[in-house]
Amino acid sequence: MCGRYSLVCIDDLGNRFRVHNPMIGARSRFNIAPGSGLPVIVRNGGRSEIALMTWGLVPQGRTGSAAAPRLINARAESLAEKPVFRRLLESGRCLVPASGFFEWKTEGRRKIPFYFHLPESPLFAFAGLYDSWQGADGQTVSSYTIITCRPNALMAKVHDRMPVILSREVEDRWLSQGPLTTDNLAEILTPFSDSAMAGMPVADFVNNPAVDDERMVRPLPSSAGRQTYLTD
Repeated sequence: MCGRYSLVCIDDLGNRFRVHNPMIGARSRFNIAPGSGLPVIVRNGGRSEIALMTWGLVPQGRTGSAAAPRLINARAESLAEKPVFRRLLESGRCLVPASGFFEWKTEGRRKIPFYFHLPESPLFAFAGLYDSWQGADGQTVSSYTIITCRPNALMAKVHDRMPVILSREVEDRWLSQGPLTTDNLAEILTPFSDSAMAGMPVADFVNNPAVDDERMVRPLPSSAGRQTYLTD
């Protein structure tokens, strides 16, 4: 699964994702937890736009209240089989801007947090699904989920799932309007290349969602004082 991620705003999101309504001066977030309001990229009238939504999908028709249980992740392998996601695959695909994500490795009774990122791509996008609807109270409920897939070789050292990271070449394809075939989905929703990723253990500050600063993404030093990274 993907339960925490970061979005470090070193570049304007509008410039990176080629949208016409850029968010200027957005604050970096180093420890994003479910329930947070974050920017996603959606296609509207043939153009890409930034929209603010809550992480944790509440699909229309599932409930009449925004207080329902939220779906923070959706498994790529079963999306087309579940009615709750089948409709959104046609009209609710989005990009979730990110700079990295966290996962925990279980060692005995300990759970060690690791941070994964793309050294050559400080801003990238997860594949996401979103829904936006008006509740009985008149309030608009806009929310999204992050799609996960099987892990690549690097990620498998820590966890058996990882978020779907889209290459730049695939981002426009994911945002395109209209349905995608089963073969299209199988091509797009795949593990990202492990050779383009880096993973490292980090301090357990990340376990507290109220803590949100650069310490979250700093690698722990080894016993020799060097920074430690996962290797193939």
